[in-house]
Amino acid sequence: MLEIMKIGVVTVSDRASRGEYEDLGGPAIQEYLREVIDSPFEIEQRIISDDQTIIESTLIELCDVQHCSLVVTTGGTGPAKRDVTPEATEAISHKLMPGFGELMRQVSLEKVPTAILSRQTAGIRNQSLIVNLPGKPKAIAECLDGVFAAIPYCIDLLEGPFMVTNETRFVAFRPKSK
Repeated sequence: MLEIMKIGVVTVSDRASRGEYEDLGGPAIQEYLREVIDSPFEIEQRIISDDQTIIESTLIELCDVQHCSLVVTTGGTGPAKRDVTPEATEAISHKLMPGFGELMRQVSLEKVPTAILSRQTAGIRNQSLIVNLPGKPKAIAECLDGVFAAIPYCIDLLEGPFMVTNETRFVAFRPKSK
């Protein structure tokens, strides 16, 4: 039987955290994950404000205390003054994974010219992969489509639970054994 993977889903939004705005990003991520992952997993969801200290402490809690193998954030990746999710991710990560952000921006640029303003990134903290996504549900799916095939192997390399993907949606890339 496969180990149950824990996945953190974090919405970074002042308005959503105050209940002034319906969180659309977190549910979009959860729906996406249910569509592409066939192995057992459970979600640890958080809705927090655009505050770097709060973002950092939430990421640390999800990685170090909850032991999430994957943490996916939405929001706070633009150029506005309060957009500090990438800075928080970089501050608490032990390794940066710039290829994720590069590919997500490339995918987004095929759709909208303003994608160049987005600052998606990814990092590793202990045995957790953290991926920062934009806030719009359509952009979330497009960005995840671009990088998801590499996520299961990254989690393998971090010695996390084996992730099985819905192969009608994604075939996880894993190098062939010699």
